[in-house]
Amino acid sequence: QVQLRESGPGLVKPSQTLSLTCAVSGDSVTTKYYYWSWIRQLPGKGLEWIGDINYNGDVYYSPSLRSRASISRDTSKNQFTLQLSSVTPDDTAVYYCARDRTGVRFSYEYWGRGTQVTVSS
Repeated sequence: QVQLRESGPGLVKPSQTLSLTCAVSGDSVTTKYYYWSWIRQLPGKGLEWIGDINYNGDVYYSPSLRSRASISRDTSKNQFTLQLSSVTPDDTAVYYCARDRTGVRFSYEYWGRGTQVTVSS
């Protein structure tokens, strides 16, 4: 059973950097050919893909967040992280990590429970 669990601060001040970690169990972040994603849901809106990192360590970002997002991984801990810089209240959302289905990128088979992040002074 693949499990993902997000962790990080629930409250971040404007202009600071949001940092979240997704711990993975039951699979490896290096398993071919999966993609490991960060996705968020803004209040009252649909899901927004932030970016992902694949089994090979290649990273991809949403064009709208590319300038502020950074995704990396620690294979020794079997986890991957998201950093989002210069946050504003518009970044307040529930943040999820997820793994795609075999051979179907952007179709997610496993999700974390999500973590609420509020940007406020």
